[in-house]
Amino acid sequence: MSRQITYIDAEAVAELLTPTAAVDALRRALAEGFRPETDHARIFEPLERGEFLLMPAETSRSTGIKLLTIAPDNPARGLARIQGLYVLFDSETLSPRAIIDGPALTDIRTSAVSVAAVKDALERDSAPLNVVVYGAGPQARAHVRTVRAVLEGTRAVGGVTSVVRSPARVSGDGDFDEVVAAGSAEADAATKQAGLILCTTTASTPLFGDELVRADAVVVAVGSHSPDARELPGALLGRAVVIVEDRAAALRECGDVIMAIDEGELAAHDLIPMADLARGALELPGGRPVVFKSAGMSWEDLVLAQAIADADEQRR
Repeated sequence: MSRQITYIDAEAVAELLTPTAAVDALRRALAEGFRPETDHARIFEPLERGEFLLMPAETSRSTGIKLLTIAPDNPARGLARIQGLYVLFDSETLSPRAIIDGPALTDIRTSAVSVAAVKDALERDSAPLNVVVYGAGPQARAHVRTVRAVLEGTRAVGGVTSVVRSPARVSGDGDFDEVVAAGSAEADAATKQAGLILCTTTASTPLFGDELVRADAVVVAVGSHSPDARELPGALLGRAVVIVEDRAAALRECGDVIMAIDEGELAAHDLIPMADLARGALELPGGRPVVFKSAGMSWEDLVLAQAIADADEQRR
């Protein structure tokens, strides 16, 4: 290996790829024919102090792998629980092209995938959008910022309410207009009024009742990642239009989907792949909530890593 490999740190990632550009890159990859069902499987490997997560992927232009470590004891040490790198390769020669900060890429990817999936649903109404976010961590904030950026000039974002267990522990820095306690009357009222509900928690049981969700609401669930955990009630998925990245991935990994099917609320054939929306092959029906349940797939990181590396080369 003769040429020097570029390293793109977290600060540069944020400079090189805006939320709007990330959403556009994901939708463009699907519109141009990428098939998520061909994605490579994620690999989990146990370690003495935690776990390796390996996420390989390839498209016609690039190949890459995200290498993350998950160390449950790290927060007590003042270190991040998840750390790692993305290694981007050229598809033709398989030569290394760039190394990118892994957590920074993940932060952009997760919210960009969510907004890419529900963009059509959010833009079919022009009324101000009231948002409720369950959670107040990095993903909660990233989702709010991505929604604001993508809807700028198209639809105004109204009030943004964060729902958490301990409101006093949430710092105010402009992402949220209000922070209320989970299970409170204020949380229920805000959820009832919300046109967009973002779920970004580690909950294993539903965060709210189906009766709190408007018939025209858009709901995004990204927090739970196992077949036996969920953030949404089965009854909500039963009356909603349910969007997923890939049917097989959702049926394998997404507890919200799996348990709703087990309860007889939902059928597997009702799931709508987000690629069908990006390609214009399907229009969302009205009069029903729209739910997007994300599993997180390897191709998404690769598409955005490629966009970041392209932008880095163009500025040099």
